[in-house]
Amino acid sequence: MNIDRFVVGFAGFMVLISLILYVFHSHYWLWLTAFVGANLLQSAFTGFCPLAKLLKLLGTKPGNAYT
Repeated sequence: MNIDRFVVGFAGFMVLISLILYVFHSHYWLWLTAFVGANLLQSAFTGFCPLAKLLKLLGTKPGNAYT
């Protein structure tokens, strides 16, 4: 799995987890959903993603978006 696919999969996982926590625990978990969405949006424009940088340092194979 390359960095691009991992980042998108991780973001989707975090959104789903935050929505489950919202339903069963507290409405404050929607802030996590907003944070993930904002990070994806800024990443689309700037090309900077903290998770992609971390994965690159760990030796994950790069993709087309995050090199």
